[in-house]
Amino acid sequence: MTTVDLPLLPLGRGTDLNSERGVECPGDLPAASDPDLVKRALAAKEKLGDKVFVLGHHYQRDEVIQFADVTGDSFKLARDAAARPDAEYIVFCGVHFMAESADILTSPSQAVILPDLAAGCSMADMARLGQVEKAWEALSEAGVAEQVVPVTYMNSSADIKAFCGRHDGVVCTSSNAQAVLEWAFEQKSDAKVLFFPDQHLGRNTAVLKLGMSLDDCVVWDPLKPGGGVTPEELRAAKMILWKGHCSVHGRFSPDTIDDLRAEIPGVQILVHPECQHEVVLKADLVGSTEFIISTIEAAPPGSAWAVGTELNLVKRLAAAHPDKRIVFLDRTVCYCSTMNRIDLPHFVWALESLVEGQVVNRIEVDADTEHYAKLALQRMLDLPGKTQDD
Repeated sequence: MTTVDLPLLPLGRGTDLNSERGVECPGDLPAASDPDLVKRALAAKEKLGDKVFVLGHHYQRDEVIQFADVTGDSFKLARDAAARPDAEYIVFCGVHFMAESADILTSPSQAVILPDLAAGCSMADMARLGQVEKAWEALSEAGVAEQVVPVTYMNSSADIKAFCGRHDGVVCTSSNAQAVLEWAFEQKSDAKVLFFPDQHLGRNTAVLKLGMSLDDCVVWDPLKPGGGVTPEELRAAKMILWKGHCSVHGRFSPDTIDDLRAEIPGVQILVHPECQHEVVLKADLVGSTEFIISTIEAAPPGSAWAVGTELNLVKRLAAAHPDKRIVFLDRTVCYCSTMNRIDLPHFVWALESLVEGQVVNRIEVDADTEHYAKLALQRMLDLPGKTQDD
């Protein structure tokens, strides 16, 4: 299959002015790891045996994902870990908030390990607990806090999930956001939702799934006094969207969709709901990472797809389905920089340390935070017949 020729910016050089501010490509991936590390990883994993259970997020590098016992999205992986209570060590090849979720759901006797503590999530970092507490104070001063149900996306820190637990709120994933928002609006008369940290998932769900208008949504900017929103606007709004976004999905632009449709006849545009509203409006299909994977797997041979999600996954899908034309929905080739911090050297170091009896980079959530985060998660899980994919 031939690949589409889009104008690509040199990695780490230049800026796509059409992309969302703050999501510039940080550069290319490092060179391939030393091949000897593969042998060392295999040897360490064999020595540990059933003591270790390796989780691999879909966005991980191929050199790491090959050692995963299970792959998936963050919440699925956390539940997979909880289903393996005999595994002493849970090595989470993902990012920090994912490892926190795994620690919350697993038993205290299990150690959750993140091979590189620098593997965070820029979206999760856009909603800090102190910022959210200040926003809640502003909602109280505007006289609307009693109406507000806080809803946090799974891609958030444990203390943000706990905040929702304390304030009768809930967690959502990209696949059940509609069901969660419907539940939230049923909780109070004249209910409002404070949705964080991803404004795009909140807006896309409210407008395209719940039938709201864009005027029903306001954006709370934690870096501006009063969130940049007047008390009158807060009182009029139904959805109060936190000004946060994914550094990968926020990059995709509607102009690229137009270019691809002109160049590839019959191409289907498949994107994640973390994309900007204008991108989602132009897409043919929108859904979670698991939805994207299952859609490609079920697609007929010869079909053409432009996929708007993390590049490691898109490349893996293209390699697994050579009978289909699968291209990346961006002019600039860019990986999730924090996901890609989990490389083979860090992975081998973590495993070999465990072989030596040393637990490194353990992620632990304190008991109080865990208790309230579990409340918010359980409210999501109690929704009947709904999926919980990220």
